[in-house]
Amino acid sequence: MSTSLESLPAEVSLLRAHFHRVRRMGVTFVEGPKPPPREESRRPSHVARMVALAHHLEAAINRGQMRNAATVALQLGLTRARLTYLLDLRLLAPDIQEELLFLEAVDGDEPLGERVLRAIVHAGTWEAQRQRWRELKASF
Repeated sequence: MSTSLESLPAEVSLLRAHFHRVRRMGVTFVEGPKPPPREESRRPSHVARMVALAHHLEAAINRGQMRNAATVALQLGLTRARLTYLLDLRLLAPDIQEELLFLEAVDGDEPLGERVLRAIVHAGTWEAQRQRWRELKASF
């Protein structure tokens, strides 16, 4: 049944297209030796990078490369609150910071989240921070 363009009503539009159908072959499974196990993928943890970044940003401010924390936040596209949180990581006891810098994420699994650190940062004295850190380390 062929229709000419003249016989179509005005509100109907004609679409012409060419469709190409691809036939796919089935999947064949071949038995063989198992591949060797993957090596663990290790990288510095997220919190380790955050502590390092906090020290880097503080050094940039102290050297005069950045005027102040607000300028740093603007340059990096962070909110002032987020930058304050990052810079607060410098308030952790030095031995905790050192341990954080050596934490590794294995196969993408982070050993520790940011939120957990907030409670430690705001614990007050370094001794209180160390106590909370020991409690936290016992859990992971």
